[in-house]
Amino acid sequence: MRFAALGDSLTEGLGDPAPGGGWRGWAALLAAAAGPHPDEPVEFVNLSRSGALAADVADEQLPAARRARPHLVSVVVGGNDTLRDSFDIHRVAEALDRTIGALRADGAVVLTACLPDPGRMLGLPSALARPLGRRMRAVNTVVHALSQRHEAVHVELSDHTWVADRRAWSVDRLHPSELGHRLLAREFHGALRARSIATGAPPSLELDGVAPSRAASAWWMATRGTRWIADRCTDLLPGLVSLAALEWRHRLRGTGHLLEDRDRRATLAALTAVTRGPAPAHLPHPSTTDPLPQPPQPPADPLIVGTPPSAATMAG
Repeated sequence: MRFAALGDSLTEGLGDPAPGGGWRGWAALLAAAAGPHPDEPVEFVNLSRSGALAADVADEQLPAARRARPHLVSVVVGGNDTLRDSFDIHRVAEALDRTIGALRADGAVVLTACLPDPGRMLGLPSALARPLGRRMRAVNTVVHALSQRHEAVHVELSDHTWVADRRAWSVDRLHPSELGHRLLAREFHGALRARSIATGAPPSLELDGVAPSRAASAWWMATRGTRWIADRCTDLLPGLVSLAALEWRHRLRGTGHLLEDRDRRATLAALTAVTRGPAPAHLPHPSTTDPLPQPPQPPADPLIVGTPPSAATMAG
């Protein structure tokens, strides 16, 4: 059993320090319990990288994952895309479709997730939070639709109850704490159990790390936190100020629904562009002498083929 994790800092494990240094995170916790038999070891490789965008996953992490020939792959990405001034839902949809489609064509079981709204998590003013919220809904709509199309194992995290629990989040309010990573690992494990892919006990909720002290939190803000804010001020803030100004103009005129309609149309167009035909039955695979054992196949979900998602899907 081979498990590869693709994505950004969420999957890298930020917020859950490993005992020997570095990060552990939900994917490593899931790997210890993701096998089809409780006593079967799972080979785990974490290819995620802090700051990765959906295109980075498709261009850099996907080839490495395919060479590892995993039976199980997680693709959880998109949050960083919403925090960039260059956000384009068409590029996000194309990259995600390319990544998930290639892995499914290789026979891997793919895990996906809809993510919480970063603006709400950061506690931003409404004029700033609403544009980020629409971006996150667009990404989640795309992930939801592509997960159906490619028959991925999907979990909904955008409005999950534990998302509102402050204990589940680290000091930066964007990455889970150890508890949050454990809860996330259990969500994925439950989805795998529902497909009879994982049969063992779920990851434990018992914490083995130490919650960051006030001093540690202050140190993070003085070092990494200020750098993160500076980076976002460079690549997000100018565009976000423009978005906020546009938000206020529409709010004063009572035409905020036009912004919702615009983003909804863009999301539908992005999905239409990548779902005009059926999911690929085969994609060329990097040469290797190690044949890929077939993982347990999940039952088929309705496919989105050539049609825009339904209203229920758009609710994301």
